[in-house]
Amino acid sequence: MTTKDIDENVRAELTRLRESIDNIDAAVVHMLAERFKCTQQVGHLKAEHHLPPADPAREARQIERLRQLAESAKLDPAFAEKLLNFIIAEVIRHHETIAGGPPPAPEE
Repeated sequence: MTTKDIDENVRAELTRLRESIDNIDAAVVHMLAERFKCTQQVGHLKAEHHLPPADPAREARQIERLRQLAESAKLDPAFAEKLLNFIIAEVIRHHETIAGGPPPAPEE
């Protein structure tokens, strides 16, 4: 079956839903851009005060908070955690760059 073989009402509903998905995707991108503007400011503040790029305790709290939000929104908490971990890794990378590069590896 091809798209042209689909009933016109079904095709119209698919179009409507896909347009909604496209709008949501655009909103997600804009929200992420705003989030990263804030985290860039945090990175500059951390660099000015010689704070480490990562804050494992905050990250753990954020992951737990996001898992709870996901559960209440009927979204898979594991998916939400993976997404936040990806975002956190990118934020830390930005903070390292702002601070002048990744911290040296610990000596053994």
